Amino acid sequence: MAAGLARLRARRARRSIALRDLLVAPGLPAMYRKEVADQIGGRRFAILFVLILLAALSSVYTASGEIRDALADVGSDAPANTFLLLVTVAQDPLPPFYQFLAFLGPLVGIALAFDAVNSEQERGTLARLLAQPIHRDSVINGKFLARLTTVAIMLASITVLVGAIGIYRLGIVPTGEELVRLAVFLVVATLFVGFWVALALALSVFFRQPATAALAGIAAWLFSTFFLGLIVDTAANAILNAGGIADIQSYVQLQDTRLMLARISPNTLFSESTLALLLPRVRSLGFVLPEQTIGMIPNPLELGESLVLIWPHVVGLLALTTACFAAAYVRFMRAEIRSL
Repeated sequence: MAAGLARLRARRARRSIALRDLLVAPGLPAMYRKEVADQIGGRRFAILFVLILLAALSSVYTASGEIRDALADVGSDAPANTFLLLVTVAQDPLPPFYQFLAFLGPLVGIALAFDAVNSEQERGTLARLLAQPIHRDSVINGKFLARLTTVAIMLASITVLVGAIGIYRLGIVPTGEELVRLAVFLVVATLFVGFWVALALALSVFFRQPATAALAGIAAWLFSTFFLGLIVDTAANAILNAGGIADIQSYVQLQDTRLMLARISPNTLFSESTLALLLPRVRSLGFVLPEQTIGMIPNPLELGESLVLIWPHVVGLLALTTACFAAAYVRFMRAEIRSL
């Protein structure tokens, strides 16, 4: 009886160890903690944090002044969702905070991960790391998850500071729904910057020199930010023969095609998601004619309806991030470390 119970306990222990190894590869927690400590404690994180923080504070400070002046002119209580305007309202010459994040977020992701693998390969520390009892996939997974955590910590800290300034400047406490919308915005922003982290991580695996990986990442950022819109307009005009548009239906089809092609860019997905999430009065993300707005109820959307509206954009960002990380993962797992 005692021997049978001992065998049963041993079998259960082996199963629990196998399940733990399946869910968490050996070495992943240690690798994750080391990478998080290196990232947060490094000068690179401090520089990027200060850069994003200054942009956020300057934009939110001017936006809060404009909102406060508007509330003073109205002379009544603040309408619903006023607190969310801190992120989306701008005052010349500064853009709103979400546009700052759409512009600087890719640079943050690229700067955090462009040398994640190739720098260790150059120094020879990667081969010594893999000589330890650490699975190879724990290395690439730990590096990506640590940098994604670093991005989440950075954005969460800045969002809290932005909210504190809004409360101080406006004298308005956010409601529960506004807090949830800001939390979802934080998740979407982390996923957006996480795409650039995954792309930079893939570049660090495919290119041996960190400088080459950094240049490739900056080229991808420049293409997505400045040139993709021009290419989309040209492609849409070529597809639908824009010079021959003669009726309103063809014009609507042209605008829908432009919008569909523009959503290839993660910047477009992030910007549209932010507007629909933080401006509840936005009821559609497609092209809408003035005639189509007749009879529409001007009331803002509920939180659930806004989440349904941005769900395809979130899935698109997740798919792009997963594709970039999958490319980095497959390349890292198959490559010889000495010839990577």
